[in-house]
Amino acid sequence: MNREDAFKLLKEYTKNENLIKHALAVEAAMKAYAKKYGEDEDKWAIVGILHDFDYEKYPTQEEHPLKGSEILKEKGYPEDIRYAILCHANYLGLEKKTLMDKTLPAVDELTGFIVAVALVRPSKKLDEVAVKSVRKKMKDKAFARQVSREDIINGAELMNTDLNTHIETVLDAMKEISDELGL
Repeated sequence: MNREDAFKLLKEYTKNENLIKHALAVEAAMKAYAKKYGEDEDKWAIVGILHDFDYEKYPTQEEHPLKGSEILKEKGYPEDIRYAILCHANYLGLEKKTLMDKTLPAVDELTGFIVAVALVRPSKKLDEVAVKSVRKKMKDKAFARQVSREDIINGAELMNTDLNTHIETVLDAMKEISDELGL
């Protein structure tokens, strides 16, 4: 179980470049939080990379991420990684027991929202995005309406962190890989 193998698995199941970039953004955010909490950065990064690897092939709530969890089990991925990935699907109603379980859903929606904020900037660069601009766009219900503000807010609360601090942590992590994200 390593990052290289996880990335190969992502690329095997995911052809859409935007979904791959989303996985990289979530990986960066998960790794940043693992470092902040003194947790295993490699394990958390793998969770970030693989959380949606099955989505392109199995996009329904009946299948995603359940099919992915089955595939990961067959490939020998440990229970805690599979469980954290299942926890990001709030509709499954699983108890989020560990910090890793709580962090994945907290960063998942936020990374997508931050990308949307960057894309409306004239330069389309993350460097121009600030916490204040993310918060302002969150109030605009028409902007990136498919992104659940409730999930972003609840995620920060679940992690016992201030929303601004949460946005800043995720934004900073994404800025570190802005070239990979094309932003």
